[in-house]
Amino acid sequence: MTDRPAWTADEALEQLYAAHWRQLVRLSVLLVRDVGTAEEVVQDAFVAVHARWSRLRDHDHALAYLRQTVVNRSRSALRHRAVVSRHLARESAPADAPGADHPALASDRRSAVLDAMRALPQRQREVLALRYYLDLSEAEIADAMGISRGAVKSHASRGSAALRTLLEKDL
Repeated sequence: MTDRPAWTADEALEQLYAAHWRQLVRLSVLLVRDVGTAEEVVQDAFVAVHARWSRLRDHDHALAYLRQTVVNRSRSALRHRAVVSRHLARESAPADAPGADHPALASDRRSAVLDAMRALPQRQREVLALRYYLDLSEAEIADAMGISRGAVKSHASRGSAALRTLLEKDL
């Protein structure tokens, strides 16, 4: 029986890489479900085994150590992916910031609404102004204008319909 000389880490890992790389990548793909991530995991496992080569008790078990390292690193990749997914899910989408032209457009809309209000008959304009600008109830509007609640409803309905028609043209 001849004692074979101990292989260096480089020599041993070259042999293991040539013989088992594809098998280890397939193992990792089954776990992480992504070829790119699996290849990174296997490469990292080879680097880790190389760094610890001198501390391995039995170099004949290097393949088993590599497999275990691939499994552990695949689990870590999955945990990292889950943490990232949870973090992204918790983050709310940033609110849409108004564009630079927002103040100008808002001013244009306000002007269009005021012009349309001026085009309404006086009672309809008054009812809508009290309802939407002062946020008064029908009863409060009726009291303020000295008319019935039914008249308030009628003026509000007609005024809203007329406003929609006028604003469809402008906006």
